[in-house]
Amino acid sequence: MRLENKVVIITGAASGIGKQTALLFAQEGAKVVVADLNEKGGNEIVEEIGKAGGDAFFSKLDVSNREQSKQVVREALERFGKIDVLINNAGINQDALVSKMTEEQWDKVITIDLKGPFNCIQAVVDAMTEHGTGEIINVSSIVGLYGNIGQTNYAAAKAGLIGMTKTLAKELGKKGIRVNAVAPGFIATPMTAGVPEKILEMMKEKTPLKRLGQPDDIAYALLYLASDEANFVNGAVLSVDGGLLI
Repeated sequence: MRLENKVVIITGAASGIGKQTALLFAQEGAKVVVADLNEKGGNEIVEEIGKAGGDAFFSKLDVSNREQSKQVVREALERFGKIDVLINNAGINQDALVSKMTEEQWDKVITIDLKGPFNCIQAVVDAMTEHGTGEIINVSSIVGLYGNIGQTNYAAAKAGLIGMTKTLAKELGKKGIRVNAVAPGFIATPMTAGVPEKILEMMKEKTPLKRLGQPDDIAYALLYLASDEANFVNGAVLSVDGGLLI
């Protein structure tokens, strides 16, 4: 198994990409901390992993809350004794044209999508440093690379996450900690469920593979970066978008 005995914290793990990643990582031998605000959904994932013979527990987490981020790390260390991988997946979008975007919309997306990963990284980095190894993987977006109309806040947060990834790859590499990112294209998740069908069809048509991505498309990319197979990959941004912008 590619992640045998690795301890992994996944934020936003109760649905979408995070859910699929938690299930896949458990299948590959990881011990999974399912971190999310959604207690019902999170506990259902833990139950599903347990029934399949895996090891997981739920920890309630609002990534914008620094104390909760620290608490998740404490719980993981108490139960498993180490943390090998952090997947910063939790995120939201609140779209509007810049002329109509409220300060609240801007602040909320930046706080959760950019400050949230910062909080989690700060909470985990000492434990990884002490262990002498670790992988941090940030889930950015194709929007962070190329922008998108109506998503100034989301694009700024996801672009900031890429800058954070590259900086921390330099800063933490000497401590044995790799930091990478994935940049998903348009993925069929609860986040895209509210997008008008006309827009989704347009995205499919623009994509050479002629479909939306699925959560497991991103989960397998995360699996590669979290595994020992990627032990010389650091500071990379892996686009998983079906070739949308080639």
